[in-house]
Amino acid sequence: MNNDSYDEMLAEVQAFHDKHDFKNTGGEELMYRIALMTEELGEISACASKGKSVEDLAEECADLMILLMGTAIAQDFDLNQAFWQKMNKIMKRESKMINGRIRVSEFRD
Repeated sequence: MNNDSYDEMLAEVQAFHDKHDFKNTGGEELMYRIALMTEELGEISACASKGKSVEDLAEECADLMILLMGTAIAQDFDLNQAFWQKMNKIMKRESKMINGRIRVSEFRD
């Protein structure tokens, strides 16, 4: 197994969905998945605000990544392709300092 391969990671997430029959038990419903991702973002925030370890932060980020990949499975889109399309798009953007912090966005006048 190549632990650096997106395809291997996606296959593991698919196996997790299959193991728990997410497709037939509500686990792939979009609003439910959004709620789970929101919960994970809260746990990531708690790592930062409560001074938890980088290992705790890494675990919570992995949880979010698994949920994102699972959402791509559930909604039938290619997250790998979407990632590269978005990276190509944002690499062309300019950045701005706003309130002392860097922002890279589609700025509209």
